[in-house]
Amino acid sequence: MSTKIMLAVSAVITGLCVIVACNEGAETSAAETPAPATTASFGGYESQEKWGEHLVTIGGCNDCHTPKKMGPNGPEPDMSQMLSGHPAQQPPPPFDQKEAAAKGLAVTQTLTAWIGPWGNTYAANLTPDSTGLAGWTEAQFIKCLREGKSKGLDNNRPLLPPMPWQEIGQMTDGELKAVFAYLKSIPPVKNVVPEAVIAAAPAAK
Repeated sequence: MSTKIMLAVSAVITGLCVIVACNEGAETSAAETPAPATTASFGGYESQEKWGEHLVTIGGCNDCHTPKKMGPNGPEPDMSQMLSGHPAQQPPPPFDQKEAAAKGLAVTQTLTAWIGPWGNTYAANLTPDSTGLAGWTEAQFIKCLREGKSKGLDNNRPLLPPMPWQEIGQMTDGELKAVFAYLKSIPPVKNVVPEAVIAAAPAAK
């Protein structure tokens, strides 16, 4: 074989190797690049926050966690205090354990404070303020609603009625994460919600 032919064959082989290497590099790069999130990832909504907003709305979270004001048709959510929980400036409702046990349940004030045989409970501040969810992690939020643990911490008291955590905890991880993302995106409202008052256990007969 002549020198010119050998050089030509060598050049062709070298070119093929370069092409193959480039193609492999491109395939590897494409495989390593994550696919952009689609609306299918967010329940059909354009973002995780929008999906979470939808879930909070249909879940009726504002019913208990947003203070009320008087509107033309009666009490309505005060959206300037959206999801900020029971107003700190409102005095706690009186609690008579015997009366609560007899009646079973009583709703007071702006639907943010509840009385029952368990004691007094107050709707929590769900805004991303330091008095709300600012210090919470996503894992805490999920644990709180899956296991009914106050603030999502193992050694804390259980969530008390009327918080329907048993039903909310049936949400998927994706849904709970979307709700948390939305709550982290809303305007923070500084409001220190009173601590729950747990009724003493009834005396043994």
